Amino acid sequence: MTTRKPLQGVRVLELGTLVAAPFAGKIFAEFGAEVIKVEAPETGDPLRNWRAMHDDTSVWWYVQSRNKKSITVDMRKEEGQDLIRSLAKEVDIVIENFRPGTLEKWGIGYDVLSKLNPGLIMVRISGYGQTGPYRNKPGFGSVAEAIGGLRYLTGYPDLPPVRVGVAIGDLTAGLYAVIGGMMALQARDKSPEKKGQMVDVALYEAVFSLLEGVLPEYDLKGLVRERTGSTLPGIAPSNTYLCADGKYLVIGANGDNIFKRLMHAIGRSDIAEDPRFANNQGRADHVTYIDQVIGEWTMKHPLKEAQRLLDEAAVPVGPIYSIEDIAEDEHYQERGMLEEIELPDGESVKFPGVVPKLSETPGGHEWVGPKLGEHNEEIFEKLLQLDPAVLALLKEKRAI
Repeated sequence: MTTRKPLQGVRVLELGTLVAAPFAGKIFAEFGAEVIKVEAPETGDPLRNWRAMHDDTSVWWYVQSRNKKSITVDMRKEEGQDLIRSLAKEVDIVIENFRPGTLEKWGIGYDVLSKLNPGLIMVRISGYGQTGPYRNKPGFGSVAEAIGGLRYLTGYPDLPPVRVGVAIGDLTAGLYAVIGGMMALQARDKSPEKKGQMVDVALYEAVFSLLEGVLPEYDLKGLVRERTGSTLPGIAPSNTYLCADGKYLVIGANGDNIFKRLMHAIGRSDIAEDPRFANNQGRADHVTYIDQVIGEWTMKHPLKEAQRLLDEAAVPVGPIYSIEDIAEDEHYQERGMLEEIELPDGESVKFPGVVPKLSETPGGHEWVGPKLGEHNEEIFEKLLQLDPAVLALLKEKRAI
């Protein structure tokens, strides 16, 4: 018996491309929403051609578009805009990540679509938001990570700022898009008038929201947090340590009792009982010394041995995994995070499992990213009930 997914009955129209909006759409689709992805005729979402390819299709595309339905619409054409307006009447949520004003120029902005469907929720992702002096600037995740303050903090103090190894700005914005969309859906369904609303997600604000106490630290104390490499500023000990076999171990022992367990485990009971290191502030004042002591110990042990000893002492510790390490890890396997999926040509491939895990109504995988326009007939003929002759004319005009 198939378990009912929590978002069954919710219909989402995805107008975005590449990362932020489609990532949000992926999460909606994994948990049961019917996600109708609109792509440009002939070319489709550019993500179809990004990074590693399999049979002329990006592997990333298969992951990011699983459980979605693909239709083709040229939103620059009047006929395509008519189709979007018709679809907007049939959906709960529209997700888009165009530059502010673009959809308004095409006659399919929130002002128009909300009149056609007062219960519509439009989730809008852009570089700088729908208002403000920067609203018209083109926004990209990499720039958002810079202006949002994250890149300033990433790397080592004597080297240029670096990026995180994934599109963290876009992905974080995508998460906020889902959160905002679900909040708006909850508010709509609880209100007597069942009125929708607009959700405004700015990439730079999504990034900025991750900066912990950086702003009040600056405002109250004049502190400007700087790049600190692998350490966690003001929190000790929390760092990356080299082991005897050349591999790196991350140790987080900044809790008072955890620190004591760590010191006893590495044979430094004298430091464990030293009152200077009884709390975090004292340890932070002597972080260089503490890191040196830990580093000297890890250099005497291969990674697996060091990890075993610290695991036995209940100290938070872990290796720095490559994707090869992840693919072989028993915990990932047990938790269903390495899901075996069949591609259209029958080849089996591992996909990341669904997050989060719900005990009663879990999300899951139904199919891989669809072919371009694979669901045109289903959506246009069955949902919108368009005559096949009309569809043939739209295809001739290259509107679909």
